[in-house]
Amino acid sequence: MKKSNFVALILGTIGIVFFALGMCMALLPEWGMFNQGIVCGVVGLVVLFITVMIWRKMEGKAPIKIDAKTVGSVVVGVLGALLLGIGMCLSMVFGKMVLGIAVGLAGIVVLMLLIPLVKGIK
Repeated sequence: MKKSNFVALILGTIGIVFFALGMCMALLPEWGMFNQGIVCGVVGLVVLFITVMIWRKMEGKAPIKIDAKTVGSVVVGVLGALLLGIGMCLSMVFGKMVLGIAVGLAGIVVLMLLIPLVKGIK
């Protein structure tokens, strides 16, 4: 394993743990730690962004350019993930199985659109 991948693995794990713990703290009312959860989640996101920057620097890659294609890819990815999550919630939490499956499949289709959007069709 290369040193850059190992560093990314360690920092990524730390960031994900902070983010996940923060979301649990913020979204579980039984814990009563909403404000602390938001802070913990933001710390996790900051660590994850720093991880990406450090890994790219160690690999000798250029910084990520923010252009219309990058922003569009992020928007499509977030939209697809939200649709998939809403479909899962509809089917598992609210008992609306058919609607949940339909919305979840729409989310999967939107996420599959990322492949030609990012890689292109040759």
